[in-house]
Amino acid sequence: MTEQHETPPSGVSKALQKDIPQATVARLATYLRVLAVLADDGVAIVSSEELAVAAGVGSAKLRKDLSFLGPNGVRGVGYDVIKLRDRIEDVLGLSEGHRVVLVGAGHLGRALVGYGGFRRRGFAMVGLFDNDPAVIGSVVCGLVVRDVAELTDAVATLEPTIAVITVPDTAAQGVCDLLVDAGMQCILSFSALALDAPATVEVRRVDLAVEMQLLSFERARNAESAAEEAMSVAAGSLMPRVPLTTSKGAVVQP
Repeated sequence: MTEQHETPPSGVSKALQKDIPQATVARLATYLRVLAVLADDGVAIVSSEELAVAAGVGSAKLRKDLSFLGPNGVRGVGYDVIKLRDRIEDVLGLSEGHRVVLVGAGHLGRALVGYGGFRRRGFAMVGLFDNDPAVIGSVVCGLVVRDVAELTDAVATLEPTIAVITVPDTAAQGVCDLLVDAGMQCILSFSALALDAPATVEVRRVDLAVEMQLLSFERARNAESAAEEAMSVAAGSLMPRVPLTTSKGAVVQP
């Protein structure tokens, strides 16, 4: 174990949150996932090196990221898993949990509703909507699929904080407009299209095809690097072994 980082009291100022870079926020979410697993396994203390390895980052970067959470404390012990988890949840605005509605009860939407990890991380699915008469009224993981025509009234009743769009691309903008009109300010879209929304509404897009294309690029780049390294090794082994001559004329075989 390397060092103890004491977490400050709960309650995060808006100024602190504004100062945290977006890349750090993304890594904080990764640290939170690792800490949640450690907490479930009964681990009380974790070192910066252990946490960094589990999160797939360098320990120096991890310590810099966590410096945004407040002052560090006692050295020689490690991070208190529960305290650090709670602190990151506080910074990410997860302390009070979130209520989520999802529009689009197709295969992807049903899979997301059925994923138990959301609730464990503070996201409770409270509403599921679609416009297909064949699925309206069906039950998915305890939620009755409601007609999307009820969406505006349902948002007022359910008071969700996040909306998820999993409809076909052709319907995504229309659903986004409905959610904005209903007062939603945080929307996660799985549509490949960029959605238009007011500047006051945060819209994040998850394009699975783009993510796979990025993986394809990384695979191709790694394969090219491996091929270049293999060629370099092979070229080195084929170089002629030229005898070396010392200053006294002696021949030395390499």
